[in-house]
Amino acid sequence: MLLHTLVHTLALLTTLSGISYGRHVTSYAHRRHVLGENHDHPLFSRSPAALHGRADCEPADPANTVTDRLNTLLNSSGPGYTLPLCPGAQYLIQAPILFAAPDQEISTVGYPAGDDRAILVVSGPVANGQGHTTAVDGTCANCSGVKLRHVQINGTRGGASPTSGGANIEMGGSNSNQLIEFVRSYDPRSWSCLHVAEGAFSCNNVTVQNNDIGPCGSDRFQEWADGISISCQNSLIRNNMVNNPTDGGIVLFGAPGTVVENNTIWVETMVLLGGINMVDYDPWNGNYTNTIVRNNIIEGGFATDVEEAGDTKGTNEEDVIIKIGIAIGPRTWFGDRYFNNVSSSGTVLNNQLTGAFGYGLAISSAQNFTVQGTVLVGNTSFIGSRGPNCSTTDTVPDPAAFVQDQNTVQFSNIQGDVKVISDADSLTCIMPPNGGDYWPFGGNSLSSPSSSDSSPTPFSTGSGGPSSSLSAGGGLSGGAKAGIAIGVILGVVAIGVLTHFIRKSALQRPRTTGRY
Repeated sequence: MLLHTLVHTLALLTTLSGISYGRHVTSYAHRRHVLGENHDHPLFSRSPAALHGRADCEPADPANTVTDRLNTLLNSSGPGYTLPLCPGAQYLIQAPILFAAPDQEISTVGYPAGDDRAILVVSGPVANGQGHTTAVDGTCANCSGVKLRHVQINGTRGGASPTSGGANIEMGGSNSNQLIEFVRSYDPRSWSCLHVAEGAFSCNNVTVQNNDIGPCGSDRFQEWADGISISCQNSLIRNNMVNNPTDGGIVLFGAPGTVVENNTIWVETMVLLGGINMVDYDPWNGNYTNTIVRNNIIEGGFATDVEEAGDTKGTNEEDVIIKIGIAIGPRTWFGDRYFNNVSSSGTVLNNQLTGAFGYGLAISSAQNFTVQGTVLVGNTSFIGSRGPNCSTTDTVPDPAAFVQDQNTVQFSNIQGDVKVISDADSLTCIMPPNGGDYWPFGGNSLSSPSSSDSSPTPFSTGSGGPSSSLSAGGGLSGGAKAGIAIGVILGVVAIGVLTHFIRKSALQRPRTTGRY
């Protein structure tokens, strides 16, 4: 530890003294191609004036040209080009930013987290329910391998009614190996914060990880929006934090072969129809073969009033619940709209539910499904009643943890604590109670979700860590720590003296204007 500290201190003092040892260090490296061997180009100059005068990232101003500038760079720079956005800058775009070649990347320079990520602000015109809705589009015919990383997308819906169009982020299409990570996407004008499309049923192997998503949409009737919408096969959706979506937290449109794991979905201010949905028959004809949903946390509403001694439940100021935690089968969602069509061959394992729901797990019109290990943790409530959109011919079951339609679920391996009921159609028609002490106290204690202004931390699967040997009373003694501190101080003083003489010697050498 002492040696590491001394080496680190020496490196820091050397940097401050101006010694470069042949390495030219800049804050941000612009990633445009520099052609030829033009060593007189100002980018290669030692001159501080030349370095400070150049752009390290594509500026957001002037705003009236930024959309064209960003798209021209992607169109003209070819495969592998990285479009460098400036940390903390807001790009007021008037149309989608379009990936144009394989392996391109859009990212904030330096890959920062939180508010330091550049923001693409959807700012194009909207009229009569039509207009600009998408910030980034990676669905071109030649967009395999493109990456969207460390940026923010503000859809700027701002409480307005939905606009017809694409999601904040549109990826996938007939491409493979795309990556979306450490992205914040929120307030989409249209139906989803992030959509990965199936293309000509040839989209393959898209990774969506470590993103913070939401809020998405409004919980007003038919003004909902998804958090993450996935139709691309063999994809990986992991370690995402989805806060306050209103339609589906994570929606799987079949997406055969896709794994959805270690995500957290939670609500605070808006009712959510479904946490994780496997209900859509289109576009894969209900095919969920090898689609696996595992080890996710879904958190419904919690009481927002002050907990008093002896209380187990309280009120929620927004009457917030998740209507269905995990929904399987089209009839669960759409009733008889798809007649006798089913969701088939999916797997749901070891997911956790906490907070207030209508139904924690609901299954209907499904076959060849495996559903095991769904558990309730912490404090839970199952609340709700018939709403104005419930069918007069359907029996609305009482809210419950786990329910299964006895007439429409076949050839499936379902955990034993699921309640078998006669009718599980259109369960999202229920409404949360209007006030009352029905919500459990707890407050998202399981996931400790970060605010929407910061990047999520991936789930850890290991034990211990760099400091684990110092925990539980196993650390160094006070005397040992003091000795280390004195040694570090003396070492720093010695290094400072050494650095002074090195720098003095260097300054006495003839100055040159060499090139890198």
